[in-house]
Formats: sequence, C-alpha cells, structure tokens
Amino acid sequence: MPTLLDEYLPLVIFIAVSGGLAAALTIAPFLVAFKAPDPEKLSAYECGFTAFDDARMKFDVRFYLVSLLFIIFDLEVAFLFPWAVAFKDVGLFGFFSMMGFLGVLTIGFVYEWKKGALEWD
Repeated sequence: MPTLLDEYLPLVIFIAVSGGLAAALTIAPFLVAFKAPDPEKLSAYECGFTAFDDARMKFDVRFYLVSLLFIIFDLEVAFLFPWAVAFKDVGLFGFFSMMGFLGVLTIGFVYEWKKGALEWD
C-alpha cells in the first residue's frame, strides 16, 4: 500500500500547488487593487465609447461567421490532439477517418473563404 501512496504523492503535490496558486491569483487583486471609483469609471460603456444608437441595433453577420469559424477550427484542434497521441494505435482506419474529417473542414474553410466571410470591407 505505501507504494500506491508514493505513486500518487506527486499528483497530490501538483493539485495542492495549483490550487494554492489559483487561490492566490484570485484573492490578490482584491488586496492590491486601487479602490477609488469615479463617475467615469462607474459609467456604462460599450466597446470603449459612449452608446449613440439603440441597443437593439443589428450586428453584421460577419461577426457571427468569424465566431463560428473560430469554434469550428478550435474543435478541429481539440480532435487532433488525442488523435496524434494515439496515432500508432488507431491504424489505417483511424488515419483515413481523420483525413476525411480534415478534408470536410478544409472544404468548409475554402467555401467560407470564397464566399468572402473573412473579408472586412
């Protein structure tokens, strides 16, 4: 049984250090922050300037397209890491499955590029 505890000791130390660091970084701003609010600091703002239009104005669809593209390629990277780690174990079927997945994403990216979703005119 002592060998089992010896194997988990580095993990427990890592969790304790990371928890302590997270707590310190969460509490530190409350202790060292400058606390002198003025009317300018407490005023409502959006994007660094005062609002001059209705809050229910329509946004350009390009903002949503860029956010969707970010999510798609973020998920692609999230799927690539486990695949790369288990690359030797997945065999040819896993390789060609991932190439199909990457192919579909590449076709989607080229389609968005040709439609002008990445242009900011």
